Amino acid sequence: MIIDTDLPRPVRELEHVEIAMPDGTRLAARIWMPVDAEDHPVPAIFEYIPYRKNDKTLERDHARAPWLAARGYAYVRVDLRGTGESEGVMTDEYTEIELQDGCDTIAWIADQSWCDGGVGIVGISWGGFNGLQIAALRPPALKAVVTICSTDDRYADDIHYMGGTLLCDQLSWASVMFGINTLPPDPAHVGNRWRELWEKRLDESGLWLETWMSHQTRDEFWQHGSVCEDFSDIEVPVYAVSGWADGYCRSVFRLVENLKGPAKGIVGPWSHRYPHLGEPGPAIDWLTEETRWWDQWLKGEDTGIADEPPLRLYMQDHAPPRSHYEHRDGRWITELAWPSPNITRTEYRLGSDGSLSEEAGAPDAPMTLNSPLWVGGHGGKWCSYALPGDQPTDQRRDDAGSLVFETAPLETPLEIAGDAKLRVTLRADKPVAQIAARLVDVAPDGAGTRVSYGLLNLTHRDGHADPQPLEPGRDYTIEVPFKHVAQTFRAGHRLRLSLSSSYFPIAWPTPEPVTLTVLPGQTVLDLPVRSDDGLAVPEFQPPRAAEPLEIAVAVPPGAEWQLSEDRDTGRVTTEVRVHEGGIRINRQDFYHSSEGYERYSVLPDDPASAEGEVIWEHEMSRGDWSVKTITTTRLQGDAGSFRIEARMQAWAGEELVRDTDWAVAVPRNLV
Repeated sequence: MIIDTDLPRPVRELEHVEIAMPDGTRLAARIWMPVDAEDHPVPAIFEYIPYRKNDKTLERDHARAPWLAARGYAYVRVDLRGTGESEGVMTDEYTEIELQDGCDTIAWIADQSWCDGGVGIVGISWGGFNGLQIAALRPPALKAVVTICSTDDRYADDIHYMGGTLLCDQLSWASVMFGINTLPPDPAHVGNRWRELWEKRLDESGLWLETWMSHQTRDEFWQHGSVCEDFSDIEVPVYAVSGWADGYCRSVFRLVENLKGPAKGIVGPWSHRYPHLGEPGPAIDWLTEETRWWDQWLKGEDTGIADEPPLRLYMQDHAPPRSHYEHRDGRWITELAWPSPNITRTEYRLGSDGSLSEEAGAPDAPMTLNSPLWVGGHGGKWCSYALPGDQPTDQRRDDAGSLVFETAPLETPLEIAGDAKLRVTLRADKPVAQIAARLVDVAPDGAGTRVSYGLLNLTHRDGHADPQPLEPGRDYTIEVPFKHVAQTFRAGHRLRLSLSSSYFPIAWPTPEPVTLTVLPGQTVLDLPVRSDDGLAVPEFQPPRAAEPLEIAVAVPPGAEWQLSEDRDTGRVTTEVRVHEGGIRINRQDFYHSSEGYERYSVLPDDPASAEGEVIWEHEMSRGDWSVKTITTTRLQGDAGSFRIEARMQAWAGEELVRDTDWAVAVPRNLV
């Protein structure tokens, strides 16, 4: 990382600004702008998220916002209603009031004396989501969007469900927000009102996991905020960014393909991170690239970015299987359009002898599949956060419980770019079943690196809005979509297709054990094989940022995974510990610490034995003021319902302020 200590324009920072909404609720903002912006108004860049502008994101914001402000922008970082120092209560993600607040905030920004009337919206993850959703509402002052690690489809391509299967990351994510929702505003900015505002949050934020699990199909709840319902709602230019290790790379391709206005996309090797912090590397000089985008659409300068190819991808080379990568070898490529004329859809046939080949005529006989529930233990996280342990490890263990089909060693390198698809004919012996399909790069030494994968709840075979039970014994031909990826398979390596009837703890198991019968002769793996267009692609420069925030690290951040098996019962347990670090922000004399623990466990042949538990502990303090919260969420399920148990404890100093329990059952709907 190159640290720019000499910024081109001096910048002033407004640590706490309150923005009144029409109903009287006041949102909290931190603003960076050129010191002369009052005399020479500038465009504004708006970031709108719930992760606390005064502490949790300040380290990241401090290295980013001044850099952009020094290039002639006002950077306005706002806490959502009910988060950080903003008043109110947040009861869910992407609510109508959240989006309306966003539109009202844009109008407020555009009306300030230091703003020239033009506003862009930027964000990663939550801020990437609501940026698209707010753009679809067309606030007049909004001129452009940068959306990073986000989605256009809240049901089919988000952390909640994948292919109609229940993602265990839904439990994880609900628990993260359960903890964040217990945090108070900072008394330094809201004064003695902090206690009243805090207790209102503790009492009214609710149990989000219950809400999300009450909507197991693509209904109006998920359609709200899914801009794919009508891409034409978005008229302003959009730059979409993600990474192959991120959970959200597929949306980049759909946005570039379907938006009618100017659209640009980039997908690197990264996890759920800003590209200038991208890991696995190489990280890039994203702030310069982002500035080119804003200069084009907010200042009207011809930066050339509008004339460049709309899609830029990182073609990954082979990497040995690891749970964490600091860097991935590869090269940047461009696509002049998407779908790309450089892609040839190529079919690979399956044989009952385990073969995978472009040639027809492989042996064909029905093959049965009843995977032990430990398959998936080496799958990592649905969404990688660049933490040790959250990427897939060697696939040989999971493949031992799967049907495996494999090519001969490749005679020449093979490159794919885009989304693989599996059209499989199968039958099931139960009315509810799922299938996991993985594309694996097998090295000459036998090590297997997962390249991409797809999941499908087979009751969702005809769509996610109205699932239908399977008729046991009946043959169905269904399609399993894979995550997009750009990957080189080296000569001498093999392509492997692995199929399993479970994939825990990425996806929650079916209500009862299932045996699938696969008909390989009627099954095809469709790969997006890419031919090189020969275009020269300029390399990105190394990442840059402004000077880092001065902090004192009391507890360094870290993460660890442990996978264990009980020799007597066969129960497999995955445990994850994540410490976000104990950090003191020196200039504010403010300390904050967050630590999470996740545990997923299952017996190899009993889906009803599946358990998930997530605990988060948060601490904040300044002088003699301190707050601590602990949230615990547990999930289990039987044939008919899911059971959620939760507890929230909150202390002010030594005083136990709240100790609240939940115990609810949610009926299963063919999940």
